Amino acid sequence: MSLYVAVDFGSTFTKAIAVDAGSGDLVARAEHRTTVDTDVMDGWQACRTALLSADAGVAKAEVLACSSAGGGLRIAVVGNEELVTAEAGRRVALSSGGRVVAVVNGGLTATSLKALRAERPDVVLLLGGTDGGNSAVLTKAAAVLAKYRWRRPVVAAGNVEVQAELAELLAGADVPHVFAANVVPEIGVFAPDSARAAIREMFLAHVIGGKNLSRDPGFARMVRAATPDVVLRGVEVLAGLHGDVAVVDIGGATTDVHSVIELDPEDANLGREVVATHPVTRTVEGDLGMRWSAVPVVAAGVEAGLLPEDDTALAGAAKRRHDDPSYLPADATEASYDETLARVAATVALRRHAGRQRVVFGPGGRVIERSGKDLREVDLLVGSGGVLRHNGPEVAARILGGVAAGAQEEGWLVPSNARTCVDSDYVLAGVGLLADLDPAAAQGLAAHIHGSVSAGH
Repeated sequence: MSLYVAVDFGSTFTKAIAVDAGSGDLVARAEHRTTVDTDVMDGWQACRTALLSADAGVAKAEVLACSSAGGGLRIAVVGNEELVTAEAGRRVALSSGGRVVAVVNGGLTATSLKALRAERPDVVLLLGGTDGGNSAVLTKAAAVLAKYRWRRPVVAAGNVEVQAELAELLAGADVPHVFAANVVPEIGVFAPDSARAAIREMFLAHVIGGKNLSRDPGFARMVRAATPDVVLRGVEVLAGLHGDVAVVDIGGATTDVHSVIELDPEDANLGREVVATHPVTRTVEGDLGMRWSAVPVVAAGVEAGLLPEDDTALAGAAKRRHDDPSYLPADATEASYDETLARVAATVALRRHAGRQRVVFGPGGRVIERSGKDLREVDLLVGSGGVLRHNGPEVAARILGGVAAGAQEEGWLVPSNARTCVDSDYVLAGVGLLADLDPAAAQGLAAHIHGSVSAGH
């Protein structure tokens, strides 16, 4: 039996799975803490040893990896108009598997560049102007990067008609850069794929080695992309099997939402003030998490009307988790606090991702105003994260089932009648790693997630 091994070098744990190359069946899995304190390959070797004990074929398996170790991929967006170009760039960055650490709109100056440096981005996504449109902001930003000898990778995905001028500016100052097709080539069009690919190229060429995570050159050879980028690709495969899909990943510091849906034609339009909805989307909520971000989860829950204002016991539980991110519940009461925090994090994150529909009254009378991405018809809602994987199915059912509570009355466009399941063996990253190399194996592995689907709620 021929095998693949898929490895995710996570920020906390390194996870590895062995997959049958013929069927995509899950053969074995292992995990070890991510050994950033020594060498990340130490954690992988521990996982490899465990996998070998389950199947000797692992010794000859092709190894594919993704990584968010060392803080993952930090992206800064430099654009033109906040509600069009800069917002489009933010969405590209998120869908590329990065965490957006800064957004500069209206042009780059010496002052804003100083603030940008302080955020320590791994990659700068440089945007501006439709093709053939205004290029002044874009060229000035490139000139500022060149003048002040910017040394981190730049992906230029703005007005393609000035690429030669940008190349002269950036190359002349030895600024590492690559060009991509315009993210907003014309008003009414949002085209992220070329920029996503370019960011991935820069991640592999400059970021992986630059984080000094390993002295072993094998690490760079293994890694194919940033973990969130790979997971989103896995969600695309899952959508091919089940229709519209959303995934909510509840972590210690953030809650990420990935969605792949077929858009209604009216949802695909791009107005002058908004960025077009895209079928493939990822958002990251940095204030919603089970440990480092537990305190703001409570605040977000109160603001959303999901929690009472005076729950001092829950507030104290959140503070304990913030102060000790390794905290594990010792009794049923503490476990219930984890469940509440997870339910609120999942619900608020999905609401922010999906947006809202409301009736408003204006000069033209009563109209329905809608923002965001409509997920009401999602067929499958997948949960991920330790709080879901390490507790019983009844806990996951309550957390994921609670997402729809009150949503219809308040106009939230969240999944309303989706089947739910948990990626309990953490295979979505493996699905994404295999998606282009071996589509049949990727689909077989993705079908493994379907096995734990519960009845619709």
